Amino acid sequence: MNSAVAQFGFLIVFIAIMYLLLIRPQRKKEKAISEMRASVQVGDEIITIGGICAKVVKTKSDSLIIQVGADKVKFEIMRWAVSKIESSSSRHSSKKAKPDAEDDDDTEEETVELKKTLPKRMKRASADEDEQTSNGLEEEEDK
Repeated sequence: MNSAVAQFGFLIVFIAIMYLLLIRPQRKKEKAISEMRASVQVGDEIITIGGICAKVVKTKSDSLIIQVGADKVKFEIMRWAVSKIESSSSRHSSKKAKPDAEDDDDTEEETVELKKTLPKRMKRASADEDEQTSNGLEEEEDK
């Protein structure tokens, strides 16, 4: 009889450990993800589960209308397809505006950083374009 109680006790302890280590964290994570998806608002920049970066233009109960790319193509996705919210319009409005002189400096720094991150082929191509542009300007000046 004692061995049956011990086995039953061991089974209960094992189930409790499994619940605490596996089931509870998974439910917590699912709840956080569903709250994040429910909190998507117009103006938020999101990343979908397919890797598409887009801006939310309109929200519906189960879906979102998003705007993608330079052509500003709009299409509809389901809310469950949102993987991550990158930024929101309310976060942008809380940032302090910088003077124009500082913005110019930031743009130049971003350009330098962008050039540093380009692959070698892209660097060569952009360097060739710069040379062609400067050569074209010199030729025009000579005329």
